[in-house]
This record gives sequence, structure tokens and C-alpha cells, in this order.
Amino acid sequence: MTERDLLNLKDEIDEAKSSVAELKGQQTVLMKQLKDTYGCQSTEEAEALIAKWKKDIDKLQVKIDEGIKELEEKYSV
Repeated sequence: MTERDLLNLKDEIDEAKSSVAELKGQQTVLMKQLKDTYGCQSTEEAEALIAKWKKDIDKLQVKIDEGIKELEEKYSV
């Protein structure tokens, strides 16, 4: 490996370190937003909350469908 190769490798490592630091900063901001907005301490808690919301949406959709069916039957639509 030449000196130039080593310098190029050093530059790549420095860029990777910079990218890692930037991504960690973004992760910190997003985790804070997740905590502040939804009260979730981790992504696992957020995934559980999303699963609960999906179930709630499904239940509401069933009620809406039943209500529509009832109205259609009642008013012969």
C-alpha cells in the first residue's frame, strides 16, 4: 500500500466517522420527538403503539361498514 492509498483510506474513514456522527444526531432528534409526541421510550414501544392503532382502525372500519350496511338496508339504497 502506498502513502497515497493510506491517505485515501484515512479520508474515507474520516468521512465515515462524520456520517456516523450525523446519523447518530438525527437518531437522537427522532427519538426525542418520538418520546415527546407519543410517549415512547423506544422503537419497540412505538411499534407496539402502531399495532394498537392498526387494531383500533380495523375495529372502526368494521363499525363503519356495519353502519353503512344498516343505512343501505333501512333506506333501500
